[in-house]
Amino acid sequence: MWGWFIDNSVWILILASVLVVLLLFFNDRVRKFLTRVEPDKLQKKIWGNISTIFWTIEGIAIVVMMLAFFALALSREGTRALVVPDMVKEWFLAHGLTIVIIMVVGIVIWIIMKQAIPPLVRRVMSRPRKGEGREELTKRANTLQGVFLGIGRIIIILLVIFMIMSELDIAIGPILAGFGVAGIAVGFGAQYLIRDLIAGVFILIENQYRVGDVVKVAGIIGLVEEINLRKTILRDLDGIVHHVPNGEIKVASNYTRHFARVNLDISVSYDTDLDYAIEVINRVCQEMAEEEQWSKVLRSVPKVLRVNKLGDSGIDIKIIGDVKPLEQWNVMGQLRLRIKKEFDKLGIEIPWPHTKVYFGNKPGDE
Repeated sequence: MWGWFIDNSVWILILASVLVVLLLFFNDRVRKFLTRVEPDKLQKKIWGNISTIFWTIEGIAIVVMMLAFFALALSREGTRALVVPDMVKEWFLAHGLTIVIIMVVGIVIWIIMKQAIPPLVRRVMSRPRKGEGREELTKRANTLQGVFLGIGRIIIILLVIFMIMSELDIAIGPILAGFGVAGIAVGFGAQYLIRDLIAGVFILIENQYRVGDVVKVAGIIGLVEEINLRKTILRDLDGIVHHVPNGEIKVASNYTRHFARVNLDISVSYDTDLDYAIEVINRVCQEMAEEEQWSKVLRSVPKVLRVNKLGDSGIDIKIIGDVKPLEQWNVMGQLRLRIKKEFDKLGIEIPWPHTKVYFGNKPGDE
């Protein structure tokens, strides 16, 4: 068994390393997924079990990695080398302490990075750009923190692995060649991956959208829940989660950048006094803007812009006004409610589709 392990130590090391990276990469994502979809009571019951399972698998994978490193070192003495206490002691004094130090330094660097990056990003982002509010600044900072921490974690893991291999005088070439074989198999798909990564870099650099924005990308409208260099994750109004590769995004429409706008059409019947209807609508908007609850979200008082359309059944009156991001739908819903109640009170008719039928007579004839 030990001889087989030594013979296949390179491939075992590759598989164990990939497993550790995947577990580190998906650990937080599984927790976020459970937070979104599971009830609070169920979360408490399974949270500890999920953590235990992840830590157990990670521990086993790390032990296998260490054994694989050890097997590679022994293979220089012969693939069937016997493990005796003196050999283990000698190997540990020669290489083990250095490997432990490398791993400890890697962990310390990760802890420092995890503590230093968030305040550093917030400090760099402390001065808002023109037209950018504090809430938008916070959303952008959180997005960049997640991306930087994810990239930093992968870089630290790879550096630690390569430094340990260098300490053991293990040629990295065969391992990279092993990954190269797999790379050839997915070579056609790699071009799409590179395209996604480049597009993700430009999305972050240009600040096209952030976590918490409502956007339309690749024909999908939803709330941005996560952005990384490869894809954007959206949740639409039905609660459906969409994973959109960044390379598929040709046009990104941000509904909540800097400010949002109320854009609302209210219809009245053709026999309505338009001047009176406009006066009523503006009064309702002004009363709403004077209330404390709504004054906090309104950047300008909504008002009638124009008579927008002479429709088949009625006349459309357009209302516009600027509000805080994500508040436009709440404001429009409240305006519809208030205007409908006020129209009912004053006898102003909101039309509905109807058809007049004439049996051979001209309109107006008895």
